[in-house]
Amino acid sequence: MKRKKLKIVLLVVFLALASLFWGYQKVERFANQPLAIQQETIFKLPAGTGRVALEGLLVRDKLIHNGRWFPWLLRLEPELAEFKAGTYRFTPGMTVRQMLTLLASGKEAQLSARFIEGSRLRDWLQVLQESKYIKHTLAGKSEAELAKALGLPEGDTLEGHLYPDTYLYTAGTTDLALIKRAQLRMNKTLQDVWQARDTSLPYKSPEQLLAMASIIEKETAVEEERTKVASVFINRLRLGMRLQTDPTVIYGMGDSYTGNISRKDLETPTAYNTYVISGLPPTPIAMPGLASLEAAAHPAKTDYLYFVADGKGGHTFTTNLNSHNAAVRAYRQVQKEKNEK
Repeated sequence: MKRKKLKIVLLVVFLALASLFWGYQKVERFANQPLAIQQETIFKLPAGTGRVALEGLLVRDKLIHNGRWFPWLLRLEPELAEFKAGTYRFTPGMTVRQMLTLLASGKEAQLSARFIEGSRLRDWLQVLQESKYIKHTLAGKSEAELAKALGLPEGDTLEGHLYPDTYLYTAGTTDLALIKRAQLRMNKTLQDVWQARDTSLPYKSPEQLLAMASIIEKETAVEEERTKVASVFINRLRLGMRLQTDPTVIYGMGDSYTGNISRKDLETPTAYNTYVISGLPPTPIAMPGLASLEAAAHPAKTDYLYFVADGKGGHTFTTNLNSHNAAVRAYRQVQKEKNEK
C-alpha cells in the first residue's frame, strides 16, 4: 500500500516537473522568438504603462502574435518587467527578451534631423516641421519671434548663425531645443575661426566673416575652389569693387525669385543686391559649413577678380575683364553644345 502511494506521489511529482519543464520551454521559446517585424519600428511606451497594458500594446501593434506566455516570462525574469516610458527603436531579428531588455534600459531611440550646408532658416524650419516625434513649438512664429525665444537682442538675425549638420534627438525634443544646439555650435565655431583668421583681411567683425562664408557656400560646392572664390571677393573688397554675386541678389529677391535672374533683377536695389550695394551684405544669406568658414578666414593668395562656371561642375578664375568675358563665352558654348545633344 505504501509502495503504491509512493508510486502515485512520484508520478504526480514527475508530471508536475514535466509540466513545469514544458512550460519553461514554452516561455523560453517565446522569449527567444523574433518580433513580428520586417523593418525598423519605432515604439512608444507611455508613462505609467504596466505589464498587462504593455502586453496589450505589443499585440495591438502586431509586434508579437500571442501574449499567452508574456506574463510568465516577466515572472521568471522580473528584471525584464522594469521597463521605462519612452520611444524605442525595434530592429528586425530582435527577440522578445532583447526588446524587454531595451525597454528596461531606458535607452530611447536616437532620431535625426539633417541640415545641409547652404540651407536657409526657412529650410531649417521646414525640416523641423517634417521631422517625426519632435515637439513643435515654432509653427507660425516669425524670425523675430524665434530670435526672441532664443534670447537674442532685438534686430539680430538667425540666418547664417546655425551650424549645418545631422543632429540626433529623442522623441519629445522641442524644435526650439535643436535650433538652440545649432546656434550654440555655430557661435563656438565662428569664434574659433575668427580667432585663428588671417588678421590682414578686411573684416570688421565675426559677422562679416560669417556673411562672406555664406556667400562662398552658395557660390561653390567644390572643396578645392572655396579659397579661390574667397580670394576673388577679398580682392574686390580691397579694391573697392562691388562683389556682384548672384546668390545675394536671389536672397534679396525673397519669394519673388522663381529660378531665374533677369538684368532688371540685377539692377533693382535691395539691401542684399551686391551689384548695387558696396561691400558685404548686411547679414549672412545662408548657413555655411566649416569649410566655407575656413576659406573666408584663410583665402588663397591670388590676383583673381572674376570667376564663372565652366559648365563641367567647376569654375574658371580670371584676373581681368577680357579674360573673364572669354571664359563666359566658353561657358555659353559648353551649354549650347549640351542643349544640342
